Amino acid sequence: MHETDMTKALIMTVKDWWLAQPDKPQVSQVHLTVGKFTCVEPASLEFAFQVQTRHTFLANAELIIRETPLIAFCHPCQQEYRPEIGIQYACPICHSPMEDIRSGRELKIDRIEYNSQVESYYAPNL
Repeated sequence: MHETDMTKALIMTVKDWWLAQPDKPQVSQVHLTVGKFTCVEPASLEFAFQVQTRHTFLANAELIIRETPLIAFCHPCQQEYRPEIGIQYACPICHSPMEDIRSGRELKIDRIEYNSQVESYYAPNL
């Protein structure tokens, strides 16, 4: 379950940002982009986030995960295709091996939503 270690890294990144803020805002949501080809289980990531953020500055924050599909590009055919993870990674037309992945390996913080005294804000692309 590498989601536990990924969650620790996520929390450390958000904490670094949070500590740099002058008024230590209340984080309400952390938005992640997770590619299907990262082998990360969103449910496991959400569970690890809930457990590891108890009694921390993220205790009331919600983890929002947006999954991106695995999309590859076949250079001989000059078109994109969606490989079936764990089943078929070659181009469905010419059967060339998957070489150029265009989507599906992302694992990043998309943005953080937080409340600062009166107003709500978000910090994009950490």
